[in-house]
Amino acid sequence: MRNCAIAQMSVREVDGAITRLLASGGRLQMAYAWFRDPDAAQLRYIASTPGRREFTGWQLDVGIDAIPSLAGQCPLAGWYEREIMEMSGIAFSGHPEPERLVTAHLPPAGRGPLEPPDATRPGVAGTLAAPRLPQVSGKHVQLLPFGPVRADVLESAQFIFYYVGEGILHYHPNLFFKHRGMEKQFEGASCDEGALLAERVSGIDTVAHALAYAHAVEDATDCDVPPRARWLRVIAAELERIYNHLHYLGHLCHTTTLKVGEAQGKLLEERAKQIAAQACGSRLLRNVVKPGGVRRDLDLFVIAKGLDALKPDLERYAELLEQTPSHLDRLLSTGLLSRTLAFDQGATGPVERASGIDRDLRRDHPYAAYDALRPSVAVEPGGDAHARMKVRIAELRVSMALIDDALGSKAPDGPLSVRCVGNAHADGLGWAESSRGTAMYALHLDGRSRIARAKIKEPSFSNWRVFPFTVHDSNMMDYAINEASFGLTISGCAR
Repeated sequence: MRNCAIAQMSVREVDGAITRLLASGGRLQMAYAWFRDPDAAQLRYIASTPGRREFTGWQLDVGIDAIPSLAGQCPLAGWYEREIMEMSGIAFSGHPEPERLVTAHLPPAGRGPLEPPDATRPGVAGTLAAPRLPQVSGKHVQLLPFGPVRADVLESAQFIFYYVGEGILHYHPNLFFKHRGMEKQFEGASCDEGALLAERVSGIDTVAHALAYAHAVEDATDCDVPPRARWLRVIAAELERIYNHLHYLGHLCHTTTLKVGEAQGKLLEERAKQIAAQACGSRLLRNVVKPGGVRRDLDLFVIAKGLDALKPDLERYAELLEQTPSHLDRLLSTGLLSRTLAFDQGATGPVERASGIDRDLRRDHPYAAYDALRPSVAVEPGGDAHARMKVRIAELRVSMALIDDALGSKAPDGPLSVRCVGNAHADGLGWAESSRGTAMYALHLDGRSRIARAKIKEPSFSNWRVFPFTVHDSNMMDYAINEASFGLTISGCAR
C-alpha cells in the first residue's frame, strides 16, 4: 500500500496514538473491521496528518475482549464504532452510545451482516439495543415523526422532532432504511466489476466514487495511470462538481421559496448535464473512470464550447442570489455550525470549509492531475447556511477555472488506460474530493485477487452525523432550509 502507512499496534497503544494525532492537528478519517479468515478479525483506523499526501493507518488484531472506545476523545469515531459493533460483531467498551445504528429497524440477528458465516468467535451484534429517544416532557411539548415516506421525490428517511410551538427541542434522524448492502456486494467481485458498483453507491457523485475506488485498486495493484487519463479524470470530476453545485443552489432556492432562482439553478444544472452527455454519452458521467485510467476519451471541444456559453449565465445567477434580500434573510444565521463542532464531529467538504476549516483533498492529498492543476480552496468562517452557499458558489468558479486550465494547457497525448494486474492478498486506499466532501475506499484482496473487503467512507455519512447539532434549539420554519444548505444524501448512509 503506497497511499497509507500502516502501523501495527496493540490495544493499549491506540489511545496514545489518537492523542498524538489530534495534538498535531491531524484527524481520524474512518475506522472499519475486516476478517483475514473467519476467526481473525482486524481493526483499521485511517487518519490524515498535516503536510502529508499519504494517509496514516493503524491496525489492531482483535481478540475476544472489547476494544476501548475512542469516541470520548474523538467524537467522529462514534458512528464508525457503532457500525463495526453491529455489522462486524466487535465490541467496544466505554462507548457513549452503545446502540444499533445501521440496523436499528431490523430484528436483532445472531451475527452481523459482515461477519463470516462460519466464524466461531463470539460477536456482539445480536446483543445491541435499538436506539432510544430521550425523555422529553412538558405540557406543550409535541412529538412529530416525519417519514420515512415523504412528499416529493425524496429518499426514504424518518425525522423525529420534539418541539414547542416552532422551537425544536430535540431532533433525531433515522436514515438507514434501504439496506442495499453495498459494501457486502463488493465481496468476491473482481477489481473491474467493483468499478460498476462504486458508481452506484451514490449516483450523483458517480465520478468521485469511481475515482476513489479506482485509486484504491491502483494502490493495491501498484498501477500507474497514464498522464492523459489523469488529466481527463480532473475534467470529469470538475464537470460533476459543477452540475451538483448548480442543483444545490436551485434546491436551496426551493426551500426559501425563491421560485425563479430555483428554476434558473435547475436549468443551469440541466445545461451542465447536457454538456456531460455530449462529451461522453452519459449525463451523470458514468462509465468514464475505470481502474487504470479512463474508458473513453472526452470530447474536449464540446466541453470548452458548452462551458464558455454557461459561464456568463452562471455568473449572473450567482450575483442575483447574493443580491436577493428575501433569499439571504432566510440563510443568514440559519443552521450555525462552529469550527470546533465541525472538526470534532467530522464534517467534510463545503460544510467544513463553511465553518472555517481549510481542507480539501484535491490540494492537501492530490490525486489524478491535481498536483499540476492545483485548485484554490474556498473557505468561509460564518458556519451558517449563507456561508455554505457562498462556498459552493466560489467552488463553481474554481471548477470552471480548473477545466479552463486543463483545456488551455492541452491534455497530454498517450494511452487512456493500463491494465491493473491484481496482487494476491494486497490492500489499497483511494480517495476523492466529491461535491459533498471526502469519499474514500479501502480495499482488501483475497488469494484470487478478488475483493475480500471494501470499506466506503461517504461524505454524507459524516455530514449527517454533524447535522443534528445545528437543528437542536432551532425552529421548524428554518429546518428545510438548514437541511438543504448541507447538501445531504440518504444513499450515502443507507448503503
